[in-house]
Amino acid sequence: MNDHVRLHCLRHAESENVVTGTAGAQPSAALTARGRTQAAEAGLRLGGEGITHVYAGTAVRACQTAAIVARTLGLTSGVTVVSGLEEVGLGRLEGSRDPAVRARTAEVLRAWVVDGALDEAVGDGESGHTVTARVTAALTSLVTAHPGGTIAVIGHVASLTTGLGALCGLGGRVWGAPLPHAVPVLVEYGPGPTWRCRNWPGEC
Repeated sequence: MNDHVRLHCLRHAESENVVTGTAGAQPSAALTARGRTQAAEAGLRLGGEGITHVYAGTAVRACQTAAIVARTLGLTSGVTVVSGLEEVGLGRLEGSRDPAVRARTAEVLRAWVVDGALDEAVGDGESGHTVTARVTAALTSLVTAHPGGTIAVIGHVASLTTGLGALCGLGGRVWGAPLPHAVPVLVEYGPGPTWRCRNWPGEC
């Protein structure tokens, strides 16, 4: 059996929570008009890659991005929503617009990705252990379901960076190069239990 799988992983397109500077998972935040254009452009960029299915995390902005990508690709199978790909939860600080909370969020993400300090958290929010476990479990389930296939996966900047960082051993290579909105990153699984990240946008 061919267990080589290609995943085109994307951060969702621009959304309302990004524009307003609202921190946390924000599951109900929708795409902006600019975000809808970005999602369509991502679909065009992915044309010809042989994508057979599009997956998304449970947040509205991820599902909207995925739906536009799938429609642009002409896929009739639609989008499958997968739990585990959500953005990092911040507990009682969820929804904060305090710049200090955003600064602490960036500090914690750096600790996870660069230093491997997964015990860190923003307030009473998720630890790096929790985020890494759920994202890697979700991505692993997808490659298991598509041996030899090519799929698109729509998630979020912090959780995708954390999960892919762990799976692909990215470490400090990608710090300072956050995933742009709706720009695909090619991730390959196999042969064997090996993950590779080929083209992190703006990689340092």
